[in-house]
Amino acid sequence: MLNEALLCTAAIFGGYLVGSIPFGVLVMRFAGAGDPRAIGSGNIGATNVLRSGRRDLAALTLIGDGGKGAFAVLIAWLLTQHAPATSRHLVIALAAGSSFLGHLFPVWLGFKGGKGVATFFGTLLAAAWPVGLVSGATWLVMAAVFRLSSLAALTAAALAPAFALFVFDAPYPIVVLAVFMAILIFVRHQENISRLMRGEEPRIGKPKTKPEGTGEP
Repeated sequence: MLNEALLCTAAIFGGYLVGSIPFGVLVMRFAGAGDPRAIGSGNIGATNVLRSGRRDLAALTLIGDGGKGAFAVLIAWLLTQHAPATSRHLVIALAAGSSFLGHLFPVWLGFKGGKGVATFFGTLLAAAWPVGLVSGATWLVMAAVFRLSSLAALTAAALAPAFALFVFDAPYPIVVLAVFMAILIFVRHQENISRLMRGEEPRIGKPKTKPEGTGEP
């Protein structure tokens, strides 16, 4: 078995490179639909890809952005099957967090990436599926009640660490992972938070009135 230091290093760099894959850019280019950075909010996430009018490409982007986080966790899980539980949880959390960081700051796009919502859910579902499931349910409930994608994402992110710590008694590295991702989601949604406070955030299903993005992943 590889030693823990080497596994941690591989998790960090491997997870980051996997997370840096810009699925929104790739699927639109392969489909001849342009570049998501040139439309709407300029974000590479699924919500902005949807503004191209291609629901199929938005769905592929959503699956890709969530799936890459889950894939990073899967590889970490496979590499640590015979490792002690504490080492396994640490390596998985590092791979997941690095993948999330890669999506937000992808090396291939000059470190200008998405807002992380889809990758957040993908990594959580793979690293601690009960936490990811309840966090996803939180997003669905908030989105259905308030029709605000960004508010739903921020609420789910804020509650995920509490779910991990108090509801599911998740391992410490997973709790730290949830806190880490929640903080970065709030950082990446500063404009959305400002619009929410002003009552100007576009609602789900309503046309955008401003060029800025909403809570896209």
